[in-house]
Amino acid sequence: MIEERARELNRIQKVLEGANIKLSSVVSDINGMSARLIIRALIEGKDDPAALAQLAKGRLKQKTEELRRALKGVMGPHQRMMLAEQWRHVEYLDEAIARLDREIEERTSPFHEALELIDTIPGVGRQSAEQIVAEIGTDMSRFPTAAHLASWAGMAPGNHESAGKRLSGRTRKGNKKLRSCLVECARAAARTKNTYLSAKYHRIAKRRGANRASVAVGRTILEMIYYILTRKEPYRELGADYWDRQREASIVRQTVKRLEGLGYEVKLEKTSAQHLLTIYILKYLPLESDSEG
Repeated sequence: MIEERARELNRIQKVLEGANIKLSSVVSDINGMSARLIIRALIEGKDDPAALAQLAKGRLKQKTEELRRALKGVMGPHQRMMLAEQWRHVEYLDEAIARLDREIEERTSPFHEALELIDTIPGVGRQSAEQIVAEIGTDMSRFPTAAHLASWAGMAPGNHESAGKRLSGRTRKGNKKLRSCLVECARAAARTKNTYLSAKYHRIAKRRGANRASVAVGRTILEMIYYILTRKEPYRELGADYWDRQREASIVRQTVKRLEGLGYEVKLEKTSAQHLLTIYILKYLPLESDSEG
């Protein structure tokens, strides 16, 4: 139902674009309160951009001038009729989703504790937790290890080798719904601030791309869920600098080497209070003979 609503909203956006109304260029979500008021006004026959822009709520009021320009279009009777039909469908889907949410909440009440534990992971919301529990259950004893669970879900690299040469490592087939949910959670976790999952996503995306990073972080989330449900403990944040702390000696060595390559003499002193490395530049060795240090 949620996916169908998203598709219908995309169709509404296409109708608006056909009428030269660029609402989506100013409003981030055309299903938000301000966008809903504007769309209903368009359906009722109102077409004055200034009057429509005054319907903005909250922070969107600061973009009244941009909104006025975006709403300057020409909507014909046919487009208005299509918009009305599509909007009635969206409202029906909203009501259906609300009914299903209440039913799901009632049916998942026996798993309330597990859902609350999974919800502590950054990027994983209540609906995602419900979907994950619906796919894997709460009894992790059926999976010998977290790696077995990841393999079953299709979040493990493929094993394709020929003549001693490792070929494509595409992930194997698995549970499509669970995989889709985990990738969505991974992308949400990537937008969090100062978290282990966000740091891992950006570290991998820089080398391998966003899609591979999403799958990798999705697998990490699934493994976290395995241990959370096994130990009955909430998620513990490791911090965005977790890998830097693990590779502290290597990072220090590489940093010093780069500074020395630029002509600096470096002295390292580790402070005991904050456990940080303070780098003192003692002397700059000029790279050219006629320059001053």
